[in-house]
Amino acid sequence: HLVESGGGLVQAGDSLRLSCATSGRTSGTHAMGWFRQAPGKEREFVAAINWPQISTFYSDSVKGRFTISRDDAKNTLYLQMDNLQLEDTAVYYCTARLDYCVGYICAIQSDWEYWGQGTQVTVSS
Repeated sequence: HLVESGGGLVQAGDSLRLSCATSGRTSGTHAMGWFRQAPGKEREFVAAINWPQISTFYSDSVKGRFTISRDDAKNTLYLQMDNLQLEDTAVYYCTARLDYCVGYICAIQSDWEYWGQGTQVTVSS
């Protein structure tokens, strides 16, 4: 199971950190990520992280502003979001997969086996 938290209402330019707590059912996974779905739009890839040899991937729209990380001791995935923009408003979903992903492969939603329920992030002007 994946449980997201940390969403909320912020102003443009603010920062927010999302968390995703994982359970034993996701053991054996080697990659986790974040997707988001804005109102009226399709769900899109945001970021992914592989382990144990850490590698990360980001969509062009968040590269340089968002940072994905993982705390093994806490079994928790994070998404640090800085300089938030209006277009970042969306429901953010935590996800996990058994296999590693590289580049555009990370964006293929059907390859991710586990999904959280999502947390709302709203950015106002």
